[in-house]
Amino acid sequence: VGVRVSTAFSTASPTGVAVEHLCVVTLMLMVMVMVKRVAGLSRSEKMLPVLGLSYEHVHVPLEVSLWTLLAFLLKLGFQVIPRLSRVLPESCLLIVVGLLVGRGIQVLGKEPLVLHSELFFLCLLPPIILDPGYFLPMQPFLENIGTILMFALVGTLWNTFFMGALLYIVCQAKGAHLGSLHLLACLQFSSIISAMDPVAVLAVFEEIHIHELLHILLFGESLLNYAVTVALYNQLEEYASVGTVTADDVCLGAVSFLVVSLSGVLVGAVFGIVATITSRFTLHIRIVEPLFVFLYSYIAYLSAEVFHLSGIMAYAACGVTMRPYAEVNISHKSRTTIKYFLKMWSSVSEMLTFIFLGASTVAGPHQWNWTFVTSTVGFCLAARVLGVVSLTYVISKFRVVKLTTKDQFIVAYGGLTGAIAFSLGFLLKKDHFPLRNMFLMVIITVIFFTVFVQGMTIRPLVDLLAVKRKKESKHSINEEIHMQFLDHLLPGVESICGQYGHHHWKNKLYHFNEQYLKQWLIAGEQSREPQLIAFYRMMALNQAIELETGICSLWTNVNGESLASTSKDLEDMIQRILWNNLQKTQQKVRKENSVELGIHTHTHTHIFRTACPRRGHGEPEPTQQHRA
Repeated sequence: VGVRVSTAFSTASPTGVAVEHLCVVTLMLMVMVMVKRVAGLSRSEKMLPVLGLSYEHVHVPLEVSLWTLLAFLLKLGFQVIPRLSRVLPESCLLIVVGLLVGRGIQVLGKEPLVLHSELFFLCLLPPIILDPGYFLPMQPFLENIGTILMFALVGTLWNTFFMGALLYIVCQAKGAHLGSLHLLACLQFSSIISAMDPVAVLAVFEEIHIHELLHILLFGESLLNYAVTVALYNQLEEYASVGTVTADDVCLGAVSFLVVSLSGVLVGAVFGIVATITSRFTLHIRIVEPLFVFLYSYIAYLSAEVFHLSGIMAYAACGVTMRPYAEVNISHKSRTTIKYFLKMWSSVSEMLTFIFLGASTVAGPHQWNWTFVTSTVGFCLAARVLGVVSLTYVISKFRVVKLTTKDQFIVAYGGLTGAIAFSLGFLLKKDHFPLRNMFLMVIITVIFFTVFVQGMTIRPLVDLLAVKRKKESKHSINEEIHMQFLDHLLPGVESICGQYGHHHWKNKLYHFNEQYLKQWLIAGEQSREPQLIAFYRMMALNQAIELETGICSLWTNVNGESLASTSKDLEDMIQRILWNNLQKTQQKVRKENSVELGIHTHTHTHIFRTACPRRGHGEPEPTQQHRA
């Protein structure tokens, strides 16, 4: 050992000699200890052990680490084999691995793993919701909030009562042998099955890169659908415990339903504002900034769960409220840390969720009923299709951008059930549900059908129907500035026309945010330059950073590979071009905010007559200045 270690150093150097002597002495001591231990085996005194085994002391963190490592290795192998990823969704592969692991544990005679409700709702689900909630694109979400609420609220109620009524009729049939099930039990079970799982939806639709409108509709529906499902589930459970339901109970249930659904948003917004105020004072303690974001969000989730409110809504609302202001207060390094840690955390939780779901399936006990299983799967598909088609017919009367037939099909086909329904099934009480094991088996069957059958076939169907995909390329500075310009122009057009739509109210909200919220929640002196100038400056800075780091797709070599670095002359040229463009833009754009259209009607008429004179009746031809 000493010779091998000392070869790393010069054999003639004092360091090499010292290392060699140290290794030799260590080896001699080890030999002496072992010899003495062997020689003393016959003695009665107890010897100190050289090595020991204490697996029970570390088995929990060790097993969690091994599960996480297994999930990462599976994800790595899944991406290495592109043919497999095109045929089998990642969620399906993870469930299959969970089935194999659960079966292996069962063969070894150990207690199989079970995805308990507390483990899922308190540990695995929060990071999966915080990641898309924190980075939620607010503009498309708010523009489609009416459609999302219709699908989440009305659609969930439709699915619950439609399936519950049909399942109750099936249970009353003589051949079903399910006459003991009452109507409330069928309705409560239907509310569980109606839960669209954001975990399953995000896992599938992020792989196929569906376009932004469908992605935001399905994710928003699954997010709000969970809040509606939990509120409805708890209310039906209260009805089941009461026994006789009166009209007053129904009215109180409706009030409780609204309170649970909306109070979670309020709790999350309050914690988001508190987190933003806290981030104002972290100028000299930058290391704690990411921790504040994670802790305040998780405390908002737990606080909502304490009062039986929607924890998912609180978690998402906290992230949405926090991000626009906290990211201005914190440093660039903290933003990068938050971004990649959230991505990593949500990815690990998502993988572990599907693995535990597969392993819990093997645990049992199972109670199979062909009539109830097939009826539930068929009613789920029928309720989803009828609900989407009928709601889309109503929504299309109020939407500018209509949902096409292909979009409706994807929305109906993308309603996936996942671990949320499975965890809610574990909460069913044996007293109210004597056939609880049968319900769990049906829930597992529906989950496997939606994840495997619908999840595996949705990519070929999207290709077959030629559904619009998401654009992977980023918007250029020119495109971003023009979109910002249109956001300011449309409220002005509505003011001139005298018809106030959502652009007008969005502009009001924008000015309230600029004048009050940013002054209270953002630390430091705010810039007074026009928003277009500030936005151009930010975009130019981001593009310059990308060029410097070699990740900008516009600067490529002949082989299509990104340049690793740029020369000093190229950097100076880029900086000079960006600065000249900025100066030209500052000269052309007025410093005043042109969106404040507190102009009287006669002023509007004078502007139009001056800028756009009518031709004919002896009036002069429009000049070049008028055309401009």
